[in-house]
This record gives sequence, structure tokens and C-alpha cells, in this order.
Amino acid sequence: MVRHVLLRSSRVWSLALLLALAGIAGPIVDISAQQSEQPRRQQVQPKPKTPAKPAPQQPASGPKQAAAAQAARLDAAGPSQIGPPTVARFACLIDAQTGAVLLAKDAEKPMAPSSMAKMMTVYLMFEDLTSGKLKMDTRFSVSERAYAITRGMHSSTMFLERTDQPAVSDLVQGVIVVSGNDASVVVAEGMAGSEENFAERMNKRAKEIGLTGSVFKNSSGWPQEGQMVTARDLAVLAMRTIRDFPQFYRYYAQRDYTYNGKTQANRNLELKSVAGVDGLKTGHTEEGGFGQTTSAIRDGRRIILVLNGMSSMAERAQETARLIEWGFRESSNTTVLQAGDKVAEAPVWLGAQEKVPLIIPHPVIVTTVVGQNAQPRIVARFDGPIAAPIAKGTPIGTAVVTMPDGRVIEYPLQAGADVQRAGVFSRMSSLLSHYFLGWAS
Repeated sequence: MVRHVLLRSSRVWSLALLLALAGIAGPIVDISAQQSEQPRRQQVQPKPKTPAKPAPQQPASGPKQAAAAQAARLDAAGPSQIGPPTVARFACLIDAQTGAVLLAKDAEKPMAPSSMAKMMTVYLMFEDLTSGKLKMDTRFSVSERAYAITRGMHSSTMFLERTDQPAVSDLVQGVIVVSGNDASVVVAEGMAGSEENFAERMNKRAKEIGLTGSVFKNSSGWPQEGQMVTARDLAVLAMRTIRDFPQFYRYYAQRDYTYNGKTQANRNLELKSVAGVDGLKTGHTEEGGFGQTTSAIRDGRRIILVLNGMSSMAERAQETARLIEWGFRESSNTTVLQAGDKVAEAPVWLGAQEKVPLIIPHPVIVTTVVGQNAQPRIVARFDGPIAAPIAKGTPIGTAVVTMPDGRVIEYPLQAGADVQRAGVFSRMSSLLSHYFLGWAS
């Protein structure tokens, strides 16, 4: 049976306690007033018989051996703090709807971002496109620095020419799809005058959207002293990109892009091989290894995975696919309260009704690993009694929801009905009772 607990305040009626003890179906609620080829065999004359040397024994191969090798690699990689082991040095897997963390391995430790830093560059581009500061047909110049940055070193490039005047629509695809470092510099200089100024804006906005452990030094993620991110921050950045810019997010699912006659494929191999994957960004540097931030959606549920510090593109693709499948298979979302559900009732002072229902305007959704209890603990906090008149929809306190994984999320509570003031005689009676008998406790 669901348990209801009334946390007393100086003005909570005994009637509210009795009503709470009656119970309702749902989560626990506390009401608080607060491929190689082989060569052809050559025909040879038989030689005199000599003892044949035994063929060297080849290690057996097959699913069991492959699984054993994978297990050994995972053991050697060290444990995750939350969720299954991974060969990645850093990992974070979250549910995009609830924010629940399903996998964490040094997710708060600083790491080299490589091209995954471009996600912040793209976020600012999308922001200015949304506000109107930029338009898709806005054109930027290619500076000597932007042109030279990919001509003097081995680097991913959009193949911009010095005389080009690329439109923002080209640069969005150049940064996202082909991970052009030249495109990233053009964007930074075009939007902020210099890459240094752009990096300042990146850092300011990063803090505002909840990236607490990241420092950006340039727009491309090219190694630079002091530049760092965390796996957790990249997951947050991916989640905010998807939520804030649904009209532009589709570019992250684009599989190839052609510019100046050169067609390049998206380095996110999972766009073709893993069901539901629709973004986001790969990265690689000698310092940081191979990394990838991936988002996938199935049956309306989205998960976001960040991995970094792997040894090869093949390992990156394999581990990303494995953990995406694990996330969908081993966890699920449950709606424990629908928008509009009553969470509690608050006592009313001098009202035509003695209580007012408190409803939650947003659904409460819980992510749980298979076998875990999906019921959160909900505490309704408000200052009461509530003086009449009360209009339906009036904000009244908050619902403090403690998720099964220990996270605490607050949701606003609203009055679920109109409550008029009581008539004169009812008000007088209530006032006299209060004066002579005091508040019931």
C-alpha cells in the first residue's frame, strides 16, 4: 500500500492528515507543508618421403573465443562506476528524457575533446540561426589562417579555397558532416572576429547550459593547452542541442556532404549500422584517442552515449554499437505520474471548500534498469493553508521527486481547481474557531 506522510507545519489541519492517510494509488508521496588473397599453389614433383612436420597449431577462432577476448579486454580496461564495463577510458550514457545516468566511467574527469568540441561551435551557430543573427545564406570569408590550418598539417577539412565565400548552410555541413577544421575556423572568425573571441563565447555559454567541467580554447577541438571537456558535459551538450534546436538537429544525421566537387562520408559509422542512431560527432587526436558522442532514438525513447580514449576506429564503432544496444535492452522508462495528476491536497483558509487538489503540470517519468523498482518518492511542499480565493492553475509549492537512482528533481505544483471564498457566516465561524480553539494540529 502506498504510504502517505504528513510533515507538520504551524498551519496544517488535522483534516488534511486524515485525508492523506486514506491513500491513493501511485508512487510514495509525502505531503509536506514544505578482407587478403592467398597465392596459387604451384605444381611440384613429389620428393622422397621425409617425415612431415606437423602444421603449427592455430588458435581456435569462433564466437566463444571472440567473446573471451572481449571479456579479457574489458577486464583489463577497469570497471565503470555505474553500469557495465567498457574499453573506453571515459564514458557516459544517459537517458535524454529523464537525465538518468545508465553508465559512467570517469565521466567527470577532464579529457581531450578532439572534434567533439565542434558540438559547442555548432550549438552557437544554431543559436544565432534561431535568433536571426545568422541566416543560412549569410556568407563568410576564408582567412589565410583558416585556409592554411588544413594545408600545413594532417587534418580533417572541408576543402575550402582561399577565394571561397561559403554560406552558413555550407559551413554547418562542413563542420558537422565532414568535421572540417577549416570550416570551424571560418565560423569562429565570421561570428566573433577571431577564434579567441569565439572561444570566450563558447565558454560563457557552456557554463550557462550546465557544462561544469569544460574549457574550450578553439572552435575545432584541435589540441591546445588547457582545452578539456568531460564525458558528462558532452552528454549534456548533446541533449541540449537536440532539445533546443529540433529544426536543425537533422544535420547530424546527414551521411555525406559534397563541397568543391569532393564528397566525404560522415565519420559516424553507426548512422548506417545501428538502428535509431541520428547523431552526433566523432573525434580523434593522438592525445585523446578515438571518441564519439552518439544519440539514438527507438520507440520515442532517446539515449545519448559519450565514449573517449579508445585505440582505433574499429574499437570505437564496436563499443558504441554494443553499449547503445545495452542501453535500450537493459533499461526502460516508466511514467509514474501523468500531467494533470493530483499529487496532494492542501487545506484552504476561508474557502468555500476546505481543500484544494494540487496537480503536477508535467509528467514524471522514471528510467530504471531491468529489475529495479520504478517508484520514486514524492514530497509535496507548500506553505499552507492556502487563502481563498484560489484560481485553477495558481502555482502552489513544488513536488520534490527522489528518483530510484538517488537524483532529486523538483516539479512545480498548481491548484487543480478554483476555490471561491466562503460566505460571510462561514468565514465568521472559521475565525471564531481559530480565535477560541487555535489551529488544529
